[in-house]
Amino acid sequence: MAELGALRQALQAAEREAAAAAARAEAELARLRRERDLFAISVGAVVPLRPVTRAPASRARPHPVPRQRERDEAAVLAESISDEFDVESLLDTDEALSFRRRGVGPEVVRKLRRGVWAIQAQLDLHGARRDEAREQLAAFLRDAVRAGLRCVRVVHGKGNGSPGREPVLKGKVRSWLVQKNEVIAFAQARAQDGGHGALIVLLRPSKAATS
Repeated sequence: MAELGALRQALQAAEREAAAAAARAEAELARLRRERDLFAISVGAVVPLRPVTRAPASRARPHPVPRQRERDEAAVLAESISDEFDVESLLDTDEALSFRRRGVGPEVVRKLRRGVWAIQAQLDLHGARRDEAREQLAAFLRDAVRAGLRCVRVVHGKGNGSPGREPVLKGKVRSWLVQKNEVIAFAQARAQDGGHGALIVLLRPSKAATS
């Protein structure tokens, strides 16, 4: 009898829980209906938009223009250095064949020769082929100007290991330097700085350093 009474109580409890759950569901549905009716009253009658027919494009869209690539190519051309450039007429006709750009006084070259300017960086082109040396020099000068350097040394060698013992790079380096706008002067290095095998180069101040 006790077991039957316990089962009857469990069934009654389950019925009460089911009735409570049904009441909660009905209350939730009533709430949703009230909110829907309130929204409809607030908005009013809704009329669907008429379908719009789009006219086909009369012309094909132009192909995108690679502006960044054009700017990069223009920058490469601006930095290019020619091997055919005649530099001899621009060099001072002294023993070291120094160079100073127009508007730069001769005292600047004299200071370069005396070592007044502190050398802040160096590029050694020993063993480099002509094309490699040209590219290395252009990159070195570009990085030096960006870093705000003013005086650098370029070691081209004395040509003792070249065929016929001719200093091929020596003449090429002078020609390349004259073509770079960032170079305002250069002179042969002192003996302790490389002598005939190196040039001391004075660079134009960068915009960042002067601003």
